[in-house]
Order: sequence, then structure tokens, then C-alpha cells
Amino acid sequence: MQGFAGPWIMIPGNHDAALTESVWTQAKRLGVLPANLHLALQSEVFEFPALRFAALCAPLTQRHTYNDLTEPFDGLQTSLGLLRIGLAHGSVQGVLAEDIDSPNPIAPNRASTARLDYLALGDWHGCKQIDARTWYSGTPEQDRFKGNEPGFALLVQLDGPGSEPVVTRLTTGKFTWQAWQHQLSVDSDADALIAGSMPPVRDVLHVTLTGQTDLSGQQWIASALNRAHARARSVESDLTGLRLLPTSDDIAALKADGYVGEVIADLRDRQGAQGDDDARDVATHALGILTTLLAERQATGSTT
Repeated sequence: MQGFAGPWIMIPGNHDAALTESVWTQAKRLGVLPANLHLALQSEVFEFPALRFAALCAPLTQRHTYNDLTEPFDGLQTSLGLLRIGLAHGSVQGVLAEDIDSPNPIAPNRASTARLDYLALGDWHGCKQIDARTWYSGTPEQDRFKGNEPGFALLVQLDGPGSEPVVTRLTTGKFTWQAWQHQLSVDSDADALIAGSMPPVRDVLHVTLTGQTDLSGQQWIASALNRAHARARSVESDLTGLRLLPTSDDIAALKADGYVGEVIADLRDRQGAQGDDDARDVATHALGILTTLLAERQATGSTT
């Protein structure tokens, strides 16, 4: 914040509500709030005559409310000639996803009923325009695997009271979150995955693999994920939907004999048996686990 010497205005939201004891009261006790910060811990108006605007603030004083805290804006008076800028944190009703419409509601026409020149909103993590005078800026950095356009700050220009704002999105995000989903069914699918498994260094990546592959494909996938881990900012993977179906050549290369060889043969028989689908799935899963353990033992040279 030290990079801007002008006034800062901050309001608490649902994660830092203005409770009796909060991060804000602690910051006040520690004396770390800068002199140019105007902190609204209750519904109030800040006027800046020299800058020709007034800020109407509706902070959250608890994590969840069920009445519209911006409703008092309609009756709040500000000095003549000042821009009326609203600041609030909540969910615009009937516009956002249904599962987030209930707590902290905000009327979709609040900018109009309260004669606001601009209404700046927080809560929705993506950059979103509600109407010509109402915007969510979203989070300045993406924080989840969701394509709702995060990673922006908004530059809002107003010529004077009543003029329509000109809003410019400024890119602030440095990291790109990608969710890759692939279904493997033939050997070439694993080869295609390997070819495209090098994300940019600023990527946060989640890989979900389903389908089936042989032992060679599994090893190639592990290698590709290791290379992605070394290159990207973060890599998560979900392989629970990927079944290992070792080929006859895979099993022969493991050189399993004795009791282990008999178990593998029995599992393969059950895998190919007709009738009980659940039994075949169990046999396939068990065969995948066993051959993976044997391959790891063979790779490390273990004899136990």
C-alpha cells in the first residue's frame, strides 16, 4: 500500500468481518494502520471534497447476514457535486450462482435506487460486470480451478456526477490455473498426454486421468507428471479413475514366478471370466496393484 500516497478505503468482508474482536481491532492495537487508510468498521460515509467524491460503505459486521446492508444507501445524503461511490461485499441477487445467493444479499438495482455513480463489490472471486455502474473486480490472483475470470484490478474513470463510468480491466494475476482431464483407452493416448504434459512455469495444474493403460503407459505417465512437477508452480493429480491393465508382455517382463506367478495367473483368469462384473473389476484392480509393486521392486533392484 505504500506505493500509493492518496487515500485508501477498506471495508471488512465475510472472511474478515468487523467483529468485536477481529483482525482489524488487532491491527489498530498494533498501530500498523497507515494514516492514509480510511477503514469502515460500520456503515458510514467518507467524504473527500478535494477529490470530489464520497464513499458510501457497507461493511460486514458478521460473516453472514440475510438483509441487504446496502439498502441504507438509498437514504444517505452526500454533499452536492460529489461523486457517490458505493463499497460493499456480498452476493447480487438473481445474477450469481444460486448456491451463493442467500448470504449477504445485495439488490441488483442498488446503484440506481441509491443514485450511485459507481458500486464496487467484493465477494465473487472473478471479474464480473452487473450493470454499467456495478462491478465485481474479483481477486487480483486466481485462487481456485474455476474459469470465472479472476486476476484483474479495475481502473474506473468518472468525468463527473451522473456520467457513465469507463471501466478498464488491468491484468494483475501472474499464475494460470489449468485443469486437464484425459481419458485413456489405447496406447497412443498415453503418448499424446506425454507430448502435452509440459505446462508453463507459472501454471498451477490439476490433472485427472481416467480409462486404462498398460504398465509401460503407467511408467510414461509417472515420468510426465514428474517433469511437470519440476517445471510448473504446482501440480496435483487424480489417477483414481485410471485402471492398470498389464499386457502379457508386461507380466513376462516382471519375471514373477512361484506363488506370486500363480496369483497373477489366477487374477488374469478372473479378469477374463464371464458373469460377475464386480469380481472382474476387483481382479483388475488387484492385478494393477500387484504388477505396480513388482515393477517398483524390479526398478529398485529389491529382492524382498
